[in-house]
Amino acid sequence: MVMPPPREVLLFTLEGQRYALPTRDVRELVRAVRLTPLPHAPAVMEGLLNLRGELLPVLDMRRRFRLPTRRLSASDHLVVAQAGHRHVALRVDRAEGLLSLETGQLDTTPRELPGVGYVAGALKLPDGLVLLHDLRTFLSEAEALELEKALAQEGVPR
Repeated sequence: MVMPPPREVLLFTLEGQRYALPTRDVRELVRAVRLTPLPHAPAVMEGLLNLRGELLPVLDMRRRFRLPTRRLSASDHLVVAQAGHRHVALRVDRAEGLLSLETGQLDTTPRELPGVGYVAGALKLPDGLVLLHDLRTFLSEAEALELEKALAQEGVPR
């Protein structure tokens, strides 16, 4: 199913580079806290977050974007979002805020390029381009299956 273009996005940074997610996928922002390792999880997963009793897989944005690894910092933010049928948390350096999109700011051409399956487009902002990510395609099918298996082994419900 093709989603309509977003009207608003959450901007965030990793290693000084800005990225965006459609706000329709974002549930909330929380400060980083200690994560629990999850054995047998795919490499793109950092661990589990206990958010008010709900166990959420934390996806490693740095690994996905081939950025240098960094220890969890108290200044990091966790973006709780919908990725397919599951809520997940994404560790980012900083959530910058919300941006309402104007006509012509979103270019969907990048999603047609090879190797960028989780990119939904590029935002053309006055200070440069920002990649808009699609969490429905963030995990490969194999990673999603591996994640579901690891979560099931730990008794985490779907």
